[in-house]
Amino acid sequence: MKNSDRPFTLSRNQCFFLFLVLGVMVFFCCTNIRNMAPDWNFKWLMQNNLTKLFSFRNQSSVTNNLSAPPHLQDIKPEPPTQRLTQNNSTNTAAELPETTSVATTQEPATQRQRTVSSRVTKKTLETQTAQRTAAPYVSPGPYLVEYPYEYHFTINEELKCKQEKPFVVLIVQVAPRNRAHRDIIRNSWGSEKLANNQVVALFFLLGMQTGDDAEQVHRQLLQESKEHQDLIQGDFVDCYKNLTIKTMVMLEWLNSYCSSAAYAMKIDSDMFLNVPNLVNLLLKAPRTNYMTGLVAHGGRVSRDPKSKFYVPVDLISEDVYPFYALGLGYILSLDLTKKLIEASRHIKPLYIEDVYLGLCMRHLGIRPTDPPNWILFRVIPIKYSRCEYSKIIATTTLENMDRVWIWRDFKEPGRYC
Repeated sequence: MKNSDRPFTLSRNQCFFLFLVLGVMVFFCCTNIRNMAPDWNFKWLMQNNLTKLFSFRNQSSVTNNLSAPPHLQDIKPEPPTQRLTQNNSTNTAAELPETTSVATTQEPATQRQRTVSSRVTKKTLETQTAQRTAAPYVSPGPYLVEYPYEYHFTINEELKCKQEKPFVVLIVQVAPRNRAHRDIIRNSWGSEKLANNQVVALFFLLGMQTGDDAEQVHRQLLQESKEHQDLIQGDFVDCYKNLTIKTMVMLEWLNSYCSSAAYAMKIDSDMFLNVPNLVNLLLKAPRTNYMTGLVAHGGRVSRDPKSKFYVPVDLISEDVYPFYALGLGYILSLDLTKKLIEASRHIKPLYIEDVYLGLCMRHLGIRPTDPPNWILFRVIPIKYSRCEYSKIIATTTLENMDRVWIWRDFKEPGRYC
């Protein structure tokens, strides 16, 4: 018999080695989220068959042809400009339909004061123009953000919560230019205004656009606001490094204009949300000191200067972060907004926004609550099926997913599984 005709066989040592490799891969794939660190890059993770030292408990297997969800891909660091400033020689005035200011409860460490105020100046939507100037900017450093500060709302919906009296408020943080994501949400899960006899309110939170088209974008936002009455815009630069500012401004807005609601959920714009399942969870949840989502346990502080999540030792000396809910989608009881704002008076504003809220929660002595079931919040996109989506609250999605079609199919009558 020729060698080429012989059946392929493995020696005992080869079999042992093969089983050892498979065992190691299974171990890594089954690692609990409790060992997850915030320094993750899912594009790299998926391309390397989930061989990073952490994974997610019982999540769906991920194949090499998946691409990372947009909000988890590498993002080039933005310049550490925090407050939007306009120079007479370079920037034009922005059209502001209505200006409201919410002063934060914190002053710099050398002069702390509680200065809660609310100022509303009514102007005509079509004719109001204003020009903002600010003192020369002094950066707090590449890993800190300039919060607290007195930020103003250039677009606001200050009466909507009083009129609608929602049970839960959905806040989607989105870039000013990203009208497409806003319309997708409005035409899918964001259109669900009532679930299990509970009122659900939707708002989009955005900062200020910079660049040559900033004025044009702002005019478009004013028109969009007239059409949908669901935009909230603060006068901070909308960029990745300012996500902590965006989140704290969200808490300020909720505390000032929507404190009568029971809960709020911050959710990214590329997520799919099962609103009835969310409401079902909250109907059984505590009304105070409650924060939940995909809770990270034992996340290690990155000391790699090349990492997007690098934090130097002089900023955080600990090697492990406190428990925190991942920023892709977390829920909090509305009593926490005021408490977290107060806690921020004592915590340096780190640019990693979900970790920063975890630090504030630890200062309050409150631990985020794990969801009752690990499958409710999915950080790795799952293939759509009515059955799978009926079991979750929120999941990341792939860019090529038609979320409007998915939602319409999901809402069709009939059995899910």
